[in-house]
Amino acid sequence: MAKAYDVPADLLIGKLSDTLKTEDIVQPSWIPFVKTGAHAVKPPQQNDWYYTRCASLLRKIYLHGPIGINDLRSMYGSTKPVGYGGAHHKDAGGAIIRTAVHSLEKLGYLDKVEGKGRTISHEGMKKLDRLSTEILNELISKNPNLKKYS
Repeated sequence: MAKAYDVPADLLIGKLSDTLKTEDIVQPSWIPFVKTGAHAVKPPQQNDWYYTRCASLLRKIYLHGPIGINDLRSMYGSTKPVGYGGAHHKDAGGAIIRTAVHSLEKLGYLDKVEGKGRTISHEGMKKLDRLSTEILNELISKNPNLKKYS
């Protein structure tokens, strides 16, 4: 069985966001109007970017958990040039990350560890591992040389 480490992140996040669209994750009403942080100039242009962010958060917590909201804010933040000086780091918006994490907790994919942050639950790990195995099998069917990694 393949793990999330074994497949490309963009394929895993894309497939996971497609599966999250069919589940009980409800986008907040303010999602079409919000920027992702102080470093962003415009809101995201994709209509379904919230599901992609949820999928990305689930993968990142799988890889780095237990992890807190502030750590996730700094990971999703960016640097923004300020005048003639150097670039300064700006954290991502906390409401987006917090809302997505609460939605994933409600589905049972994340668990809260007191004092440490969020970690992936058994159900979340099972979902990511199944999707990773499907992706790896698709990649093997396209390129048989990858069979040695399964």
